[in-house]
Amino acid sequence: MANSKQTSDEIVVKINGLNKAFGDHVVLKNFDLELKRGENRVVLGKSGSGKSVLIKCIIGLMEPDSGAIEVLGQNIPDLGHVELDQVRVKIGFLFQSNALYDSMTVRQNLEFPLRRHWMQITQKEVEEMVMEALDNVDLMHTVDMMPSELSGGMRKRIALARTLILKPEIILYDEPTTGLDPITSLEIIELINAIREKYKTTAIIITHDLKCVRLTADLVTMLIEGCNYETATYEALAQSNDPKIRQFFD
Repeated sequence: MANSKQTSDEIVVKINGLNKAFGDHVVLKNFDLELKRGENRVVLGKSGSGKSVLIKCIIGLMEPDSGAIEVLGQNIPDLGHVELDQVRVKIGFLFQSNALYDSMTVRQNLEFPLRRHWMQITQKEVEEMVMEALDNVDLMHTVDMMPSELSGGMRKRIALARTLILKPEIILYDEPTTGLDPITSLEIIELINAIREKYKTTAIIITHDLKCVRLTADLVTMLIEGCNYETATYEALAQSNDPKIRQFFD
């Protein structure tokens, strides 16, 4: 379990009464969550339970039907485009699909967020930031390669490098180990923990991979029937007799 870093009492993400439905299909129902600075929080739920919808609401990619989402003191649903972009600079989002641009080299993919957020930096500084990000994931040699030349695990690491390049305070990981073989999955898990130690990041990790949960989570939030059904340590949840929780561990 990843609790080698002490968290502070500062709340950096606070969600109250979050509701989101698509027609008659209720995905999130009065969902609540508080995340402390420096914490790795896993949100565990079945496929289709609303985990990805949750983090898309947090980052402002999807609008909730109701409820409050405060990130670093800002209520996300109330922000305009410019204000939202200013908050997003402080939030890294690792997409499940990686979302790399196939027509761009690795270098260009990593430079993209620097250009998008109007960073006033020299080309030399851009190059240094790109290489530092690649060094963090041990893939400096891929800088001029295309995404199509990389393995699935390498593409995930490049996507993580791109997430890190702006040195975000909070990282949202959407199913970071899905589709990867066990060895590569473990490498990604180790990277998640190493990044927190190096950059003192806070993270929400969306997953149904129990190894990822066990090795990264300080606390686990069970997303069941749209709500925060239970929040506890991995060990406490693994020993629970509640059948709705037990189904994840049996």
